[in-house]
Amino acid sequence: MDGAAAHRSLTVHPTLAALRRGLIVSCQARPDNPLHGPAFMAAMARAASDAGALGLRMNGPADIRAARAVTGLPIIGLYKRAYDGSPVSITPTFAEAEAVAAAGAAVIALDATGRPRPGGVTLEELVASIHGELGLPVLADASGIEDGLAAEGAGADAVATTLSGYVDPGAPPPEDPDMELVAALAARVRVPVIAEGRIKTPAQAREALDRGAFAVVVGTAITNPREIARGFVRALAGGPGERAPQVY
Repeated sequence: MDGAAAHRSLTVHPTLAALRRGLIVSCQARPDNPLHGPAFMAAMARAASDAGALGLRMNGPADIRAARAVTGLPIIGLYKRAYDGSPVSITPTFAEAEAVAAAGAAVIALDATGRPRPGGVTLEELVASIHGELGLPVLADASGIEDGLAAEGAGADAVATTLSGYVDPGAPPPEDPDMELVAALAARVRVPVIAEGRIKTPAQAREALDRGAFAVVVGTAITNPREIARGFVRALAGGPGERAPQVY
């Protein structure tokens, strides 16, 4: 069964169904970025909406609330927070999910790797709490095929390739998107597969759809002008230079 057939074989949550075959723009900026802050991210969100994006991916209640005020696009919300004793930072507990839901997120994105979460809460428990108490669908950020299968089994409404290449602290992430993971997940899970991570060009975004992705998230290549400019500077200088960090 190919990815498209798998997606047709079950009922997709209406919020996710509205994203089918569309672009989701990740509007995020790290604290050291000149565009960090709700005003800038709201402007990015509005620009994405004007361009025809079908959804947004945003971090933290402040940015989500600001974007919600200027666009009606559905927001995939996450909340990056660090806890002692856990490497999980993308919506690690229910408290973060509750905060972004209150700010206006329509989907909750969370780390779906097998790494330990704060308080020993399991992925299945966290997904159940989000469904039961917030009534929102869950997008599970996976690093590999096993994560995706486990997330589907835990009740996630969709899985994303977001964390492919980012869970091994001793290895730099690859340059290119993990199209093989997109295809593998699309062939093996019945929930929608969202392609995300290191997608730099429209051609790569289209390839992800052709490999079975339900929708595509693009961040740095659209919403991080500092890193885009650095790419041009490196090319003109004739050397590889510093690797640009990806925003997910």
